Amino acid sequence: MSTAHLGKVAKPGKSVLEQAKFAELNSVPALLARNAREFKNAPAYREKEYGIWQSWTWEDTAEEIEALALGLLNLGVNEGDHIAVIGRNRPYLYWSMVAAQMVGAVPVPLYQDANAEEMAYVLGHCGARFVIAGDQEQVDKVIEVQEDLHQFEHMIYLDPRGMRKYDHTRLHEYEHVQVQGRAAFDELEKELKRRVEAANWDTTCVMLYTSGTTGKPKGVVLSNRNIVVTAQNSSDFDHLKRDEEILAYLPMAWVGDFIFSMGQAMWAGFCVNCPESPETMMTDLREIGPSYYFAPPRIFETQLTQVMIRMEDAGNFKRKMFHYFMEHAKKVGPKMLDGESVGLMDKLKYAVGEVTTYGPLKSALGFSKVRVGYTAGEAIGPEIFEFYRSLGINLKQLYGQTEAGVFITQQPDGQVRNDTVGVPSPGVEVKIGDNGEVFYRSPGTFVEYYKNPESTADTKDAEGWVATGDAGFFEEDTGHLRIIDRAKDVGKMADGRLFAPKYVENKLKFFPDILEAVVFGDGRDTCTAFINIDLTAVGNWAERNNIAYASYQELAGHPEVYGSIASHIAEVNKSVAQDPMLSGCQIHRFLILHKELDADDGEMTRTRKVRRKIVAEKFDDLITALYDGSSEISTVTEVTYEDGRKGSISATLELRDVEVQADQKMAAE
Repeated sequence: MSTAHLGKVAKPGKSVLEQAKFAELNSVPALLARNAREFKNAPAYREKEYGIWQSWTWEDTAEEIEALALGLLNLGVNEGDHIAVIGRNRPYLYWSMVAAQMVGAVPVPLYQDANAEEMAYVLGHCGARFVIAGDQEQVDKVIEVQEDLHQFEHMIYLDPRGMRKYDHTRLHEYEHVQVQGRAAFDELEKELKRRVEAANWDTTCVMLYTSGTTGKPKGVVLSNRNIVVTAQNSSDFDHLKRDEEILAYLPMAWVGDFIFSMGQAMWAGFCVNCPESPETMMTDLREIGPSYYFAPPRIFETQLTQVMIRMEDAGNFKRKMFHYFMEHAKKVGPKMLDGESVGLMDKLKYAVGEVTTYGPLKSALGFSKVRVGYTAGEAIGPEIFEFYRSLGINLKQLYGQTEAGVFITQQPDGQVRNDTVGVPSPGVEVKIGDNGEVFYRSPGTFVEYYKNPESTADTKDAEGWVATGDAGFFEEDTGHLRIIDRAKDVGKMADGRLFAPKYVENKLKFFPDILEAVVFGDGRDTCTAFINIDLTAVGNWAERNNIAYASYQELAGHPEVYGSIASHIAEVNKSVAQDPMLSGCQIHRFLILHKELDADDGEMTRTRKVRRKIVAEKFDDLITALYDGSSEISTVTEVTYEDGRKGSISATLELRDVEVQADQKMAAE
């Protein structure tokens, strides 16, 4: 059943947003009112459904949101209530968050792939009275835990498929809530107008939960000032205009998606495009051809892996041509992108490469029209970063946090490097503490951690300076910030040399057949590593070589796979040895894990960050074996299946030594 333009009927009169008096653009509803008035017929949202792109103008969007806001009032939403929003990226769910803001409530987006237990924690912690869910799967998760949610009252669902036989005492279809809201316009318009006009800079705009890398997620309270001013400053920095196109595909609960797909979209008035499903995302990306694109490193790593797999499957001539022109692109592409001088012959050769290689590749990736691209969330491997820039894609790094409304530092055009994260964003102050930790304060600095004054005080001081938990320093000659690693992860080897695991892990993940790496070595004589192979890439290799395998575990233990990974690590060791500061981080021994690190098993966050402490505790026997000289070890590991059931897998793992290079600094001495 299509949900395009749900319940749209003629307006009973002048809309509340048209009537409302906004002293300034100090809230998302105020921005919506401006956009509906000034950009009314311009596209605001698109969604692909059943293979067809549906489109809504800013005027359509304002009508849809206002109808839902009236419906929420009709259901009894009070000012200050928390409304959870759960589901994949859809215009209706973005509208839900704005509708919540219009009625003075606080939207709380949740990760759609979270299990019922994880959702129960967030719903219980924020005390959500209302839930807006995308489909039956999300409804079922809430129903599973609703007995423990004493404050929960009503749930609104968007997709009615599979919902007919449910008890609808506290369940309401999204369309029906809108219809009932429109029907009650005369009764509710004054109250809605009062609530819309009551919003100011200090009103809560959204509450986003952290990924919980080291413990339970914390609710980060962000005000209208945090979101709107940050959106304005960051939009000005990259000259974002109304004609930009963006693809909204990242989790709605992640601050990155909120600032790009909500904050900046509302400020600049550009169009937000929602893919049909995660499976069609790449196809939809190519069709939209966004001019403004954001992805965490994992997405860029995955796309590069797919490119390399296709090249391995290509004919000999095509493969040689690809490598030939990519070598040239690495030498001159970034220079040309930054406006540096390049010789005429190099330009001509690059132009031929654009026709034969770079252009088709960008088109296949959906990056043909990208004017500004960003990556953030964690450090990206320098080789991966340079690969995209060599194609002429203006990919830049930014450094940010949920607590900052994302932006702390950005890379100006022409000053993009793979080893820095740029200069302070507009309006942001950054300083380095005596212990090397990075601190910032800005208009985007969060209000507080919800119901957690202790953590708030530990993170943000009385002057507004926020401790990031990251270690870094400013380069004296450029003023650019370099992030070494998470402060808690940076340590010392037994001989006093610096230990920074992320630096090595990112180099390892450049190789298509390495999905994840976890490096150990703090306080020890040498470094060791766990490796997760990329099942897609390695499986493709196995298929080409007629190697049969029945599982991830079997493929991960194949002798040729071990040999390939060992060669990658040896290559990374050569690179690491060239850095006097980090040469002690070369990997001496490794093993390939018998399972992928998984958020469902608690080994990673929902944003795909490794929970180092949990991994170290869970696989303590494997770490011990890496350091005691064992050549193999048998282990049993608990796993969580897709349906939530628990089980265990047994494996005997090989532990292998790797060639290391002489420390350049020590050799010189």
